Amino acid sequence: MKGLKDKVVAVTGAAGGMGAAICQRFVEEGARVALLDVDGDRARQVAARLGNDAAVHVEAVDITDLAAVEAAISRVEQTLGPINVLVNNAGWDRFRRFLDTDEALRDKVISINLHGPLNMHFAVLRRMSERGGGCVVTVASDAGRVGSSGQAVYSACKGGVIAFTKTMAREMMRKGVRLNCVCPGPTDTPMLRAFLDEGDQGRKVFDALQKAVPMGRLGRPEDVPGIIAFLASEDAAFMTGQVISVSGGLTMHG
Repeated sequence: MKGLKDKVVAVTGAAGGMGAAICQRFVEEGARVALLDVDGDRARQVAARLGNDAAVHVEAVDITDLAAVEAAISRVEQTLGPINVLVNNAGWDRFRRFLDTDEALRDKVISINLHGPLNMHFAVLRRMSERGGGCVVTVASDAGRVGSSGQAVYSACKGGVIAFTKTMAREMMRKGVRLNCVCPGPTDTPMLRAFLDEGDQGRKVFDALQKAVPMGRLGRPEDVPGIIAFLASEDAAFMTGQVISVSGGLTMHG
């Protein structure tokens, strides 16, 4: 991809399967990568696998805490330099029918999947705006585009993030900052496999998702980083406010 070498890329949820794959791709593109995750130990393990110590930096941070996010972003920029690319990848959910949820679960889902990305945008976009350039790629979900049974609150958050991205793409255009969304379909990650812990209904949904994908399989973490790297690169310099599905053909729009 054009223009990614030596860029500073901050990735949230970097310790997870998809996050680690995203970080790996950017390191392969020659970028310097900051791994942000609430689980600092796992993030450091991912960083160790990436190799070049000078090109990676780890921050253990809870993205639902704005003060902690601001401090972490400051340390990233002191260590690696100004952030050129933010990848909002962190997410969390548990399979529940909406009427079976309680307030604590709903609040946790909203805090991680909506408040967290808003905090990251607030901390990073101010800096990008002042510098007159940058790029944000947010990993939303096809659940936010078309809905997903057992994920009502998560879907609402992801739909909100998609709308927020489109709005901020308009607001930040004259500041030279591009914002786009990637929406994975059902992807074989620990979050999806947690459906299997939710009894027969969770197992039925998991099995149905596998059967529904036209390409005949669930997505894999390595299916997603390519489009993220593209959107972050100069190859996508004329793209902003876009929502791109990576779903094996499960959802189509056009």
